[in-house]
Amino acid sequence: MGTTKFIFAGAAALCMLASSALADDMTGMVTRIDRLNGTISIQQTQKGTVGASGGAGALQEYRAKDAAMLDAVHAGDRVTYSATDTNGTGTLTKLQKQ
Repeated sequence: MGTTKFIFAGAAALCMLASSALADDMTGMVTRIDRLNGTISIQQTQKGTVGASGGAGALQEYRAKDAAMLDAVHAGDRVTYSATDTNGTGTLTKLQKQ
């Protein structure tokens, strides 16, 4: 019984760390806006030394917190954003055009 509680506590701690990691400001480029589904796809800008890696960052699709976010940006815009993870779905909490 003690081991089970320890495992659940560890899993809960990892979930909280993952959620807080998503809450930090990130930068990227808007690749697609789906107004029907209320989602925005963002290609995350890789951090680190220029030329250290040839590949692009991860492409993520986020649910917009409100409709104003969908109208504030266009495909190709560079943005700074924050997101949270709610039940496995990323939700934009902040979106600002650079």
